[in-house]
Amino acid sequence: MQNKIFGLIGKPIKHSFSKKYFEEKFDKLHLTDCEYRLFELESIKDLPKLIGNTTNLQGFNVTSPYKIQILDHLYSISQDAFAIGAVNTVKIENGKLTGYNTDWKGFLKSLMSNVDVSKIQSALILGTGGAAKSVAFALNTQNISYIYASTRSIFNDKDTISYSTLNRFENFEMFDLIVNATPCGMEHYPLMADINTNKITKKHIVFDLIYNPNETLLLKEAKNNDAKIINGLEMLHNQAEESWKIWTKNNNPIKITL
Repeated sequence: MQNKIFGLIGKPIKHSFSKKYFEEKFDKLHLTDCEYRLFELESIKDLPKLIGNTTNLQGFNVTSPYKIQILDHLYSISQDAFAIGAVNTVKIENGKLTGYNTDWKGFLKSLMSNVDVSKIQSALILGTGGAAKSVAFALNTQNISYIYASTRSIFNDKDTISYSTLNRFENFEMFDLIVNATPCGMEHYPLMADINTNKITKKHIVFDLIYNPNETLLLKEAKNNDAKIINGLEMLHNQAEESWKIWTKNNNPIKITL
């Protein structure tokens, strides 16, 4: 009997703990007919070939840089993923791809388990990609205001500022929560050097979506300034569980055909 195949697409993905997490899950549940593989794609254009060459592929997770690019390859999408504009989980049924977003639930669950969310009034989101959009969606559900910060200097979005503008602020007191939703700080990416971390204080909560390494430079410096720090490992576990529910259950959220 052909094993059911699940996996992760992205670039790079060698740092990912997803394979280990699902292998341990399969072992715990005695699911000997399930496999989880890492599929590093040079381009999202390689996706159709991957699907064609991978027999019994049931679904896959999506990580940077393809959470937005994947949209062009979907047949349908869940309502929350459509609202976010990014997908991190795909289910394959009858050869058709449906996109979902479990990142926002994973982030919010992790945030709620570590701090009192009701005390958070405003947030700074570092980055403007798919992960950042998921964080923003989660914050919206809690009526927490936010702005994005990015390396770019010209924007059409009034809610986005450049790092250079951000660093001209005397302090970050206007933010209760700072979230890094970029790959900066990951072992395979340059360390974050654009943010003046001296402005982070014990009043701040700093959440870095990265989990490998365990403490990024941002988290280390925030910790040194007595801020509350959270890494992305618990979020990874939470979103993985939500992905598993989507792959294995039929009562999935309402979908929009693209």
